[in-house]
Amino acid sequence: MSKFDVFLAHSSKDKAQVRAINKKLKQRGLKPWLDEEQIPPGRSFQDEIQKTIPRVKSAAIFIGSQQGRWQLLELKTFISQCVNNHIPVIPILLPGVDEIPDNLPFLKEFSWVSFESGIDDTEALRNLVWGITGEKPQWEEQPSIPITEAPITETEEVEETDDLRSEKGVDYTRLENLLAVGKWKEADKETLAVMLKAAGREQEGYLNTSSIENFPCKDLRTIDQLWVKYSGAPFGFSVQKRIWEETGKDYEKFGDRVGWRKEFLFAKEWVSYDDLTFDNKTAPVGHLPVRGVRGAEGLGCFFSRVSACEV
Repeated sequence: MSKFDVFLAHSSKDKAQVRAINKKLKQRGLKPWLDEEQIPPGRSFQDEIQKTIPRVKSAAIFIGSQQGRWQLLELKTFISQCVNNHIPVIPILLPGVDEIPDNLPFLKEFSWVSFESGIDDTEALRNLVWGITGEKPQWEEQPSIPITEAPITETEEVEETDDLRSEKGVDYTRLENLLAVGKWKEADKETLAVMLKAAGREQEGYLNTSSIENFPCKDLRTIDQLWVKYSGAPFGFSVQKRIWEETGKDYEKFGDRVGWRKEFLFAKEWVSYDDLTFDNKTAPVGHLPVRGVRGAEGLGCFFSRVSACEV
């Protein structure tokens, strides 16, 4: 029986906001359960929910500014069933709610996620993904990308001939070796790893706005030059910056151009990490590296730094 990553429990009054979050979760490769997408006409809501509970891995309880008495009673029953089935419960505070209401005391024992500052809060979304998967995402606007060390055989070792300069003492030899032998996916993950080192964000596992704005230019140029050289020019930050400017700094148009967004049924969505094309011969120009910075603000901040560093 198929499983869902998260059950989205909410009031009908909060439907629009929950739909928006549902879409963002799908863009990150997750499979949410939303009533209007899963319950066919003519079915009992309660019967369908009862059948679904054993099939979900987690439950997100959305708390809006208005909670009806009927919903409170159903929530308490629903949460008890989740606990009995060892399903993590994640309270979600929607905009306008700054704390769990006193009439929901049974939710206060759970660690919650707050979208108080808005549905587009990337930090809140990252925490929600963390709660759903149990794994802390590596980036703020993208599905979790684990940093793994792909082995390099002796025959793959490449003599260091480039000037791999770094302001922070980061060793770029492994990144060069991976790029030189065409291990694009491993190189992309290594790019994340060295950027975290250069920014001093290894423990956090992602780059925030401040670290992007102050990212060392020398390191940024080194990473870009390696990608451009070994990909034959289709990949690299400088290539992506040009496309960003050509698309009018529109993050959706940019995503379309570099192949990070594709047509799914009747709408375009951001593709999951594993569905990217790790091949410099067939991937769109600018497809790699994937830094995980998405959304107009995230991309704008990053490419502003790329321009400031004259990459």
